[in-house]
Amino acid sequence: MLIFSLALGIIVALLLLGMPIAFAFGLGALVYLLSTGADISFLIPYAFQTTTSFALLALPLFVLAGVVMAQAGISTHLLNFINAFVGRVKGGLGAVTVITCALFGAISGSSSAAIAAIGQIMIPRMVREGYPVGHATALVACSSVLALLIPPSVPMIVFAITGGLSVSAAFLSTVIPGVLLMIIYVGLNFFFLRNNPNIQVDEKLPVRQAGIKILKSGKSAIWALLMPIIILGTIYGGIATPTEAAAIAFVYATFAGFVLYRTLSVKAFWHGLIQATLTIGSIIAVLFFLFMMSRAMILQQVPSQVTGFLLGLSDNPLVILLLINLVLLLIGMIVDDISGSILAAVVLLPLATAIGIHPIHFAAIVGVNLGLGNVSPPCAPMLYMAAGVSKISLDKYFGITMKFLLFGHLPMVLIVTFIPELSLALPRLILGIT
Repeated sequence: MLIFSLALGIIVALLLLGMPIAFAFGLGALVYLLSTGADISFLIPYAFQTTTSFALLALPLFVLAGVVMAQAGISTHLLNFINAFVGRVKGGLGAVTVITCALFGAISGSSSAAIAAIGQIMIPRMVREGYPVGHATALVACSSVLALLIPPSVPMIVFAITGGLSVSAAFLSTVIPGVLLMIIYVGLNFFFLRNNPNIQVDEKLPVRQAGIKILKSGKSAIWALLMPIIILGTIYGGIATPTEAAAIAFVYATFAGFVLYRTLSVKAFWHGLIQATLTIGSIIAVLFFLFMMSRAMILQQVPSQVTGFLLGLSDNPLVILLLINLVLLLIGMIVDDISGSILAAVVLLPLATAIGIHPIHFAAIVGVNLGLGNVSPPCAPMLYMAAGVSKISLDKYFGITMKFLLFGHLPMVLIVTFIPELSLALPRLILGIT
């Protein structure tokens, strides 16, 4: 435990100093492995085998699909379609942002991709229409974590593989929490802006003209809206595995960009492939080192030591659950969602099962907690990424961010934690898990 704490401290310190994530985890893992005397010749083949598994191949394929859709500007069609419904209501553009982030999450499975594709369009647009820049930034950052909850979710793929769980079941566990959180954020957006006189709205149209506008934008967005239906339909219809569905998503995104929308050029496609390759390479490097470190931790019985330590603090399952939530929040604040998923699966999943928590229920707990951590200062990687788009200082978006988190995301964490059926209903209904 002491060596693990030291290695984790080194990783955090290196991240705070600005070292790339892959190198920080590589050095931290190296310190841990050398200090424990682990057999690296055994761990390297294990890590290589795990990172090259068929199930994990879904990760780079979903990243590729998301990048291609962003390069093709397909997210714009989604934005226009949703805006046709609520664009004439004060705060409607904020609602468009939240819902589109959720839909884009159902395509790319990545929070950072949602910020890159949606934030760069919606933050300047909201500011032009009178939204406070801090509100726009916080809304995009908080909504981006819906990509962790609306399947397919890249962190859920990693968590399921590391924990030996069904990827499809892990996907389904966060659907209801994700939809509820989306609704809460939409409601909070309207509430916070209710008395703001600067908000501009679209011109009100007669019912017939409004209907025509919805039909036109819907016709334009139909190919983008079909993508999550195809992805999830092939998975839960038993047609394809998550990895095969990810390949279908990439092929479909490419076809839609080049042929259906004709907004994707060869140059943009090539640029997207390079961007995706850099992202995937960084993720795989992090996963490789973490898989080595996680296997060494298991051999050194770190998970059982953590379980024993926390159970020694209390034998009340409710107290233990609150402690687990606190640890997950801290993990989410320190590292990215993918790395946090591995640490949660290795260190905390054995503890959760020891106190009677269903593993699939715990997957949902991990998802909502890591999402909260990713936008919670001081580290808050997704929050700072959104701020990088709007180019504003922390003081301008900190207050409104905390309001969204305290009245939106934190209550959802507690609801998911203490109402298991919220996350287990769909896996039981569709997959028949016990």
